[in-house]
Amino acid sequence: MDNPFESGHIKNYILLYSSVVVIMVLFFIASTLFNDVEKLDKKVFDTNGTDISKQNDKRVMKNILEVDSSNFKLMPKSY
Repeated sequence: MDNPFESGHIKNYILLYSSVVVIMVLFFIASTLFNDVEKLDKKVFDTNGTDISKQNDKRVMKNILEVDSSNFKLMPKSY
């Protein structure tokens, strides 16, 4: 195998490396130019917690009833 520095192939390696870097820079520029960022509306959450807690209580009771109606029993003590 020849030494690339002595045989003159180093120019090809430098050209390959520089072309890869140029392609990466072009893709970066294209992605920043053509990427349209949309403005999102600010989300406003309901601060009234009474309705939410009632819904959560109904969900919890429904989940408890579903667990109780299963064919499996949990062990009284976890190991």
